[in-house]
Amino acid sequence: MIKQFIKYYKPHRFLFTLDLIAAFLMAGIDLLFPMFSRSVVNTLIPEGNIRMLILLSVSILALYVIKIGLNYFMGYWGHVLGSRIEYDMRRDLFTHIQKLEFSFFDNIKTGQLMNRLTADLNDVTELAHHGPEDLFVSIFMLLGSFILLIRINVALTLIVFFFVILTIIYSILMRKSMMSTFRNVRVKLADINAQLESSLSGIRLSKSFANEKHEIEKFHVTNHAHLHSKKDSFKAIASYQAGNGFFIDMMTLSSMVAGGIFVYQGAINYGDLLAFLLFISFFTKPIRALIQLTQQFQSGAAGFERFLEMMAMTPKIQDAPDAAELTMVKGHIQFNNVTFAYEKDAPPVLKDFSLEIPAGQTIALVGPSGVGKTTITQLIPRFYDVLDGSVAIDGYDIKKLTMSSIRNQIGIVQQDVFLFYGTIRDNISYGKPGATDEEIITAAIRANIHDFILSLDEGYDAFVGERGVKLSGGQKQRIAIARVFLKNPPILILDEATSALDNENEYAIQKSIETLAKGRTTLIIAHRLSTIKNADEILVMTDNGISERGSHDRLLENKGLYSHLYQAQFRGYIPDEF
Repeated sequence: MIKQFIKYYKPHRFLFTLDLIAAFLMAGIDLLFPMFSRSVVNTLIPEGNIRMLILLSVSILALYVIKIGLNYFMGYWGHVLGSRIEYDMRRDLFTHIQKLEFSFFDNIKTGQLMNRLTADLNDVTELAHHGPEDLFVSIFMLLGSFILLIRINVALTLIVFFFVILTIIYSILMRKSMMSTFRNVRVKLADINAQLESSLSGIRLSKSFANEKHEIEKFHVTNHAHLHSKKDSFKAIASYQAGNGFFIDMMTLSSMVAGGIFVYQGAINYGDLLAFLLFISFFTKPIRALIQLTQQFQSGAAGFERFLEMMAMTPKIQDAPDAAELTMVKGHIQFNNVTFAYEKDAPPVLKDFSLEIPAGQTIALVGPSGVGKTTITQLIPRFYDVLDGSVAIDGYDIKKLTMSSIRNQIGIVQQDVFLFYGTIRDNISYGKPGATDEEIITAAIRANIHDFILSLDEGYDAFVGERGVKLSGGQKQRIAIARVFLKNPPILILDEATSALDNENEYAIQKSIETLAKGRTTLIIAHRLSTIKNADEILVMTDNGISERGSHDRLLENKGLYSHLYQAQFRGYIPDEF
């Protein structure tokens, strides 16, 4: 773990080196003062050398002025260094998360991911700044003090450093319990963030059910668990600090008592004792820094450990080493004996499923929920990998193609539309980053949303609110459709794309979709059969696979399942199984 942590210093080694130099210079200045005091008491005052006393005092003052600059440099640029390392880690973690497959996000809470990207790395920042600085400077101060003190009096130095060793041993013994409590705090904080994200995102639903009290109780359980974990960490910190504080106090007391005895016995003089006491006051500072560092290390290490845990997750779906780019797409899609399940031990959603979709055709999928309609559309962009069989585009197995090149050729509009917080312009242009205003407006016109946008005070610069809360379901869906118009892909996937529209808008959008679908391969999932009457072929799916297929008119003539469903919808009744 240490080795992986150190690599984040490499891009910033110049600033890191300057920070350490500043810290060492400050430590050197602190080491000079006790020796200056010893010289004043033992030599300058008895000799009456006022000129040298003033000269040394001015020199020390000059060094203290330099120390102000060094202190500022460490306080500002040292924290900048830590923040840059945090930035690099957060960049790497976010980039890595973007590579993970859909199944990963199916099984983790958004709030927990947010916690790993924010709170976990905040403590790492402090460790990155103060860790090496405190460690190296403290060791330098202790060794420097030891060398200077042993030249004054060996016995008194050994007494003092006996308690230094006891402090170090105690810190090592407390390390394990502190690490465990800090790790637990991280987990509980992630749970709180997950609960908050869920509750705040669903605030309108909880209010509609008058379930505010229930949400408060749920949050209370998570919040109490976090409080309990914090109490455990505070207990470990308190024991750690109290024990170390006792050893430091004993160091000061023993040096005063032993020093007094040595002065009485004539082993040392008053100047030596003063230097000793000043050295102790100075190097209790690095000892306290080491104590703080140990505590900081446990907290930062817990965050970095969770960072590494996430970074170690290998994407289950990734490009093959020799993956080719998918270009000049015609849109011929084949499912060859595909078997797929969302979980390893779960029953397959598709089993030995085969389907061929000719390029440029519009294919509609209808049938009960859970028979694999949406699954089919998610296997084509390789959001999930098949367990057996293969999916091919234009004769190329999609596992041998880069995922980005596949997804760049596919436009998707889902029933559950997601809009990013931002403007309408931002959300439409997401289909083609860098699109011109003319292209965005053209896409909006084709999606039948342009007139509505112009009716807003801020037009295309109007904010949609979080997840598009300021817009109706139909408006959000038309913006999502405008994205696809802007992207202009050769393959379209429409998963209940007109489900949230009223009849008038549905008709207008249907005409736009039919225009867009010309010459493109289009897959439509629909429960409202009026939207798919003009499809080249309609596939009726059941638990056993494709039970019927054909054009709308042909399926009606067959008087099978599709005909039954269509007649039921025409009469205003939809069977429960559909």
